[in-house]
Amino acid sequence: MHAAEREAVLRRHSLREATARTYARSLPVVPVRARGLTVEGADGRRFLDCHSGAGALALGHNHPVVREAVRAVLDSGAPLHAPDLATPVRDAFTTELFRTLPAGLADRARIQFCGPTGTDAVEAALRLTRAATGRDGVLAFAGAHHGMTAGAPGAGVTRLPFPYDYRCPFGVGGEQGAELAARWTEGVLGDPRGGVGPAAAMIVEPVQGAGGVLPAPDGWLRRMRRLTERHGIPLIADEVQTGVGRTGTLWAVEHSGVVPDVMVLSRAIGGGLPLAAVVYDRDLDLWPPGPAAGGFRGNQLAMAAGAATLRFVRENGLDRRAAGLGRRMITALRALAADHPCVGDVRGRGLMLGLELVDPDRGDAPHPHAPALAAAVQRACLDRGLIVELGGRHDSVVRLLPPLTITEEQTAAVLDRLADALTAAGRGHPAPDGRPTSGHAPQRRHRSLSVLPGGRR
Repeated sequence: MHAAEREAVLRRHSLREATARTYARSLPVVPVRARGLTVEGADGRRFLDCHSGAGALALGHNHPVVREAVRAVLDSGAPLHAPDLATPVRDAFTTELFRTLPAGLADRARIQFCGPTGTDAVEAALRLTRAATGRDGVLAFAGAHHGMTAGAPGAGVTRLPFPYDYRCPFGVGGEQGAELAARWTEGVLGDPRGGVGPAAAMIVEPVQGAGGVLPAPDGWLRRMRRLTERHGIPLIADEVQTGVGRTGTLWAVEHSGVVPDVMVLSRAIGGGLPLAAVVYDRDLDLWPPGPAAGGFRGNQLAMAAGAATLRFVRENGLDRRAAGLGRRMITALRALAADHPCVGDVRGRGLMLGLELVDPDRGDAPHPHAPALAAAVQRACLDRGLIVELGGRHDSVVRLLPPLTITEEQTAAVLDRLADALTAAGRGHPAPDGRPTSGHAPQRRHRSLSVLPGGRR
């Protein structure tokens, strides 16, 4: 396929598909082949993919163990779909999943497979806790993303402050900001006349993903666990984006030592194929047969791919590798930020990283959001063969979600391309008054980007 054919495919795509398209609007790529970190487009261009299917590809594209697992199911003649019937493939998946669960949950856990998306799993978790508690209200946090339906973030949800150092809702940040956020929540739950009735659940992302890569402070999360226990409120950990080693532990709640009552799982647990599940404490297992089941809850290919992915991550310590490589990437990105005033903040955990872009010429710190600049950086990255995602408030955060298998050499290439994109976008992006922004770097590349600390060229 040549460039003209690629353009024809993109044109038909835009004419036939809904305006609700998101990634296709900012990433006009027609992928035809992919392996590991690399995606090849229909026009022959190659890209380093730091989107990883929105985090679903823990091992990158077409990893051999995933392909082998899928091929084994196909060659065996096994049913490809068996809603909630016991099958050897299903048994192998649940055995591997339970082997990885946080201590304190695995020996008390039950699992419910639902529809194949994270939204379905959130819906199932809320149905579960409402059935178990007899309550309706849900406690969630500002900036959280728990799915795409009205039920996931919808009516009856009380939004609470989430610790956010760079843009602290209380204007202080750090431990003091987390302390004030915790006190606010304690005050809401402790006031019988505060307008918030007894809740069916509190749901929290250990690292907010779409909200801008915001790690929950460990001490704050432990405090939420104690608070929910005191009030008899089930705690739901939304691990849709953070699970399977992404943040440097197999499950992100393990950083804090918190054992939730419910875990919501999707994306990487299917090895890149559609799969979602709710894992929960057996004491909550009070719902009747049928609710939140979903027609496609027995995808045998996804379960085989997921079991192979979980096993490979566990046996090869990819969670620990993500922790170490993520720390080195944070160091390199902060060095990059020192040369680019438009990078207001660098944050993340493991291989879930974000750069918040700002307009340094307007206002006192923290500076105003810069969504147009972020979009320009994303385009400049694509021009240089790098795929990144945007998120956060006003879509001003450049998100990096590379596969856990990324090499040191590939990491250095990602950082170099990102540095070039920041320079190019900053140089060409006008401020609202028409002036060129001063947020670009001096016209030199930061030397720490070519060689990662502790890595090779």
